[in-house]
Amino acid sequence: MPLGKKEKLAGWGNFPVSESYTVYPRSGAECKAVIQEEQLIARGLGRSYGDQALNDNGYVALCTKMNNFLSFDDQQGILECQAGVNLEEIISVFAPQGWFPMICPGTKLITIGGAIANDIHGKAHHIDGSFVNCVISFTILLADGAVVTASRTENVDLFWANFGGLGLLGIILTAKLQLRKIETTYFKQKSVVIKNLDHMLEALEKYDAEYNYSVAWIDALAKGSKLGSGVLTLGNGAKLADLPEKLKADPLKPHTANKLSIPFFFPSFALNGLTVKILNRMIAFVQNSPKEFVHYDKFFFPLDMIDNWNRGYGKRGFIQYQFIIPEEGGKKTLTEILEMIAASGCTPFLNVFKRMGDGQGILSFPFKGYTLAIDFPVTKKLLSFTPKLDAKVLQAGGRLYLGKDALLTEGMFKEMYPQYKEWMAVKQRYDPGGKFTSDIARRLGLAS
Repeated sequence: MPLGKKEKLAGWGNFPVSESYTVYPRSGAECKAVIQEEQLIARGLGRSYGDQALNDNGYVALCTKMNNFLSFDDQQGILECQAGVNLEEIISVFAPQGWFPMICPGTKLITIGGAIANDIHGKAHHIDGSFVNCVISFTILLADGAVVTASRTENVDLFWANFGGLGLLGIILTAKLQLRKIETTYFKQKSVVIKNLDHMLEALEKYDAEYNYSVAWIDALAKGSKLGSGVLTLGNGAKLADLPEKLKADPLKPHTANKLSIPFFFPSFALNGLTVKILNRMIAFVQNSPKEFVHYDKFFFPLDMIDNWNRGYGKRGFIQYQFIIPEEGGKKTLTEILEMIAASGCTPFLNVFKRMGDGQGILSFPFKGYTLAIDFPVTKKLLSFTPKLDAKVLQAGGRLYLGKDALLTEGMFKEMYPQYKEWMAVKQRYDPGGKFTSDIARRLGLAS
């Protein structure tokens, strides 16, 4: 296959940007032809925020053309597909048949290969866990050209190391997934206005047993007695009998095409304290929805309704800073971090706060605790501020989500993820020559 088209690539945050030689394989054989000649990293739809799928002056295999469904067991809900299939394609085909992905992040525009590489999670992690819990097995092209199957019983080390492994162990070709049986594509939801951080943590504890899905928006600019205020949104999948008659007419309604798009990058001056305050009021109004039943597209994927929404942060780009800290001592650490952010002079935009359950993969992000993800436009002030946040998170026994990180140093990473040594042993076993590499691999010391 032809090699060598050089182009600029970035993650969803448009920061950093690098130039790579891109190829578009349609099969495992074409992927094999590339790795025989070049070091590379696989890439899906580019929804990782930072440099996870970048390989400066190296090769990147864009695998979105490897997106065929291979088989489906409509009795058990087991789907086998190529790794370039994305969640939107699965939902569009199988939701009208009464099946839905078990684990959904904040966007449906993510490939199965990317979901495994980042071990994605959603609003029900404390109940359902991360993406590994819906993957039965996968096949992967290794550095020596072999294609092997990995599962909980076969090539077990390779299986667990790939979840959160950032695509650095091979190119995932196919996956066998367990889908969830559903009666409707609607959710029964409840919104709770939160007064402060104490109220937030109490509400999460209170509603844990009643609702499978929970996510909160926090006003990151609030101070004093209002620190940690926001809106907590709770929900459960709606049963057919729950729906009002109007919605029962089409209970498995799929999503429609997007109607809005941001056609260009916003100017940097549009991002300031005033616009943040206006945005926060709008979010509070929208989140505190009086609707009892909402469609999955609004419940899971509200930002997908606006194409190219990342352009709203301007050409300098943005980072999504997501960290997790243990529940013990969590209130104190969250208070300190929110106070740091409010006083930093950096401009925090959209944010998501959740309670997480136990983690599993070697380099998977989650563990039992609290996670907060905040968008920051890239500025010089931000680049000097995030190391202070990193130190605070580490001090609390926490870590950052590698699937979104763009700035973490190798030393800080290795302190946050001491299990990296176990992962590196798997890397050495399957890819001793470092065929699979990326910008983040070199930045964090994960290259062979």
